[in-house]
This record gives sequence, C-alpha cells and structure tokens, in this order.
Amino acid sequence: MRKAVPFMLVAATLLIVGGLFVTAQESTPEPVTETSSSEGVAVTIYNQGTALIRDRRTFDLAAGENQVDFTDVAASIDATSVSFVSITDPAGTYVLEQNYVFDLVNSGALLERYLDQRIEVTTLLDGVTYAGQLLSGRGGEIILRTDDNEIVSLRLETVRDLRFPDLPGGLVTRPTLRWIVESAQSGPQQVELTYLTGGITWSADYIVLLAEENTALDLNGWVTLSNTSGATYEDAQVKLVAGDVNRVQPQVMELAMDEAAAMAPSAGAGGRVEQREFFEYQLYEIARPVTVADNETKQVEFVNGAGVPATTFFVFNASQPFYNYGYPMIDQAYGQIGIADVQNYLEFSTGEENGLGADLPAGRIRVYQEDVDGAALLIGENTIDHTPEGEQVMLYLGNAFDLVGERIQTHFSLVSSNVLQETFEIRLRNRKDDETVEIRVPEHLFRWSNWEILDSTHEFTQLNSNTIEFRVNVEPGAEVVITYTVQYSWPS
Repeated sequence: MRKAVPFMLVAATLLIVGGLFVTAQESTPEPVTETSSSEGVAVTIYNQGTALIRDRRTFDLAAGENQVDFTDVAASIDATSVSFVSITDPAGTYVLEQNYVFDLVNSGALLERYLDQRIEVTTLLDGVTYAGQLLSGRGGEIILRTDDNEIVSLRLETVRDLRFPDLPGGLVTRPTLRWIVESAQSGPQQVELTYLTGGITWSADYIVLLAEENTALDLNGWVTLSNTSGATYEDAQVKLVAGDVNRVQPQVMELAMDEAAAMAPSAGAGGRVEQREFFEYQLYEIARPVTVADNETKQVEFVNGAGVPATTFFVFNASQPFYNYGYPMIDQAYGQIGIADVQNYLEFSTGEENGLGADLPAGRIRVYQEDVDGAALLIGENTIDHTPEGEQVMLYLGNAFDLVGERIQTHFSLVSSNVLQETFEIRLRNRKDDETVEIRVPEHLFRWSNWEILDSTHEFTQLNSNTIEFRVNVEPGAEVVITYTVQYSWPS
C-alpha cells in the first residue's frame, strides 16, 4: 500500500477547498430562482450590536410554487426575524415555507456526505490518483477501497485534490435563505426582505483638543461602524439608533466561519450626518449612501464644535461613601484612607449657547493638548453615557502629579450609646511652581444618615443627604488644612 509523505496542512487545505466547487444545479432538480442585484438596501444599527437589514430585489416568478434562494445574507442572521413581502403583488404572493440553509461546503462536510460512494483523491507529493469507495473521512484521515479492491489510507494534509461527482443536496457555498413561494401570476416581482443580524456594531468616538489655558476646547465626534456579520452592504442607507432598546436575547444561529484577526480602519466616508428624535431615542442618518463591507471598520464624522467653553478642576475624594446597612458604623478604623491622589477633571456643556448644540451618544472621548512645539499629546481618556443637548459632561482625566491630599482622623468619641463624634483634618499641598489651583473636597458622611456638622474651618456646600463639599484655593508651594467635626445620632 502506497503511503503519502506529510506536507504543510495550510497549503493542502487551500488546494482542497479550491477543488470542491461544483454547481448546485447538478444536485437540485427543482427549479431555483437566482437572486438579482440589490435595488436598495437600508441598514439600521443599534448600540447593542444588532442591525436591521432591509433589502429589495426583483425575482422572476412562475405562477404556482417557486423555490427562491437568497444567498447574499449575513452569516449572523437571526432567522426567526425574517420577513418576506412582495411589493408587486402582496395579495397574490405569499411564503409557504422558509428555510435557513447554513451547511456550507467544506472538505469535512463533503467527506461525510460521500461515505460508501466513489471519489478520487490525488496526493500532494507525487501526484498519484486513487479512485474508489470512501470508507472513512474522519479524524483527518481518508480511507478508500480502490477499484482494485485495495485499502488505501491517506492523511488529509497529504492530499492535493479531492474530486466528487457533484455537490450533494443541502450543501451551499454561502449562507442562504430559501423560500417556497406561492405566486398567483407569472413574471418579475419586486420583493422586500427584512431581518435582524448580529455582528454589526457602531460606537461614538470623540477627539477633544483642549486649549493651552484650559478654558476652551475643540471637539470632533466620529461614528465608528464595524461589520463582521458575514455580508457586505453596497451603497446602503445607514441609520444609527442611540439609546438603550430593550431586546429579548435572540437565539442567533452563528456559523463557524473564519474571521479576520484584525480590521484596519477604512478612510472616512465623508458627508454629513443628520440627527433627529425617533420615539425615545436619537437617530443619526448618514446623508449619502455608504458601503458597509464585511470585516471592515469605517468612520464618519457626525458632530464638531470649536471654541467650546471648558473648565478643568481638581478633586480630592478620599472619604468612604455612605452605605445604609441599617445600623450605624461605630468601628473607629472604618473608612480611614490617609494619603490619596488628587484627581483631574474636565467639564463642558453640550448646549447650543456654548457652541456645540448636539446630543452626544455614548462613546469614548480622548483629550489632547498641544505641547510647546505644537505636537498634540494625550492627556486623558474616558467614556460618556448618552448625553442630551444642554447637559454637562464631566470627564475624569487622571491624577495630578504635583498635588497631594491627606485625610487624617484626629478625634473619635462615642459620646453615648447613640451619639458619635468624629473630627477629620484634610491637608492639601500644591507643589506646582507658579499656579494657584482650586481643589474640591467632597466629604461623604458615611457612618449614619442622621448627622450634624458641629464646627468647620472652611465653608462648605451640602451636595446631597450624606455629602458636603469644600472648595479651597491652594497657592504654589503652600498647604491648606481643612478641619471639621461631625456628630452622628441614632435612636437608642
């Protein structure tokens, strides 16, 4: 028995796949209506990674039953969401049966279908061809009973070519929607197909250039589209829905298909993006047709603003948040922090009066500032939630290098069984050379819901039922000390 010498699996696999193609008509005796080119496709993409596809095609139908194959469909389609409607004759045309065929052609599928049948196998190294009955095609091994009644065993990676009589029924080269359609009349009919698919996402990405004096910024917002659905949508009308649309988790049938390991961004699509309200959501529509190719990431600018007023400020937030456990926290060591970072924030408004006048969908914001040589450097990155026009955006950018905060408990006393007093000393140090800064100090009164400030060295503002805030200016090289005493009481 002749044994083939092993060779590279990748090369063999490519050659095998290349030799598998046969036309479906050979194994499908009933007539099949081929799909025509698209006459208008619309793609509506939601935040959750779902897209609604609407595609119009014209089919030449005969009176009576027709089998219609629609091959240009996403591999990640939710087959339960498909709708097929005739625009030409809606009353006389209806679907009797719908199937989603996703048993794709590959060497393993063909070997399974051709057990006990005659095939031809050509080896990679010496080009010898074996013909005979296929006994097994599992485990990466092909076992044949040749026409000379010999048993031949070949490893799949040693095979150059596999030849089969035809393409078995049920196997397709691409994911296919197949309908049995009853038509009352013969002739061309325009139909509209709609379905939901996964694998298409959109997100908002924002680029902010903060002015040197930190009082204004320029903002550009980009829609980023990513398509790994398995289908390309040529010259599509693209709409993006911003908002949290509730959906039952669909049972999406996904194919085991090879996907690109990485996607390089394509050039910006250009054109403006129109924004409008839709139900309780915001809808963004790209004003010109856009091709959303499979395995592609595309960016389109949708909002921009220049000279938007902005503020940067610092926060020393070192106290423990209040958690209502149903009883007061009387452990002296609870909530003690010591030295902690002073955080840096950026704030601006989305209002029209501030030069932006736009709703901002949830997304990522990168903030840059120019260095002395004019090069823009990244100074912070964060995300925002869906933000309507006229609201404030507050971004945490990072921790200040030359500002130091320290929070120390200087007094703790359980005055009685239901009264507790506590004193804190907060030290703020500014190690900058020539800049006076304002530092905001929120203090969460975390031990119990009923509290009273007995004394304080600085004025404060009550932010909510359990938080006060100090705002102090700290000069270069200086230290400011805030001291306050709080009393908690609860029913005995």
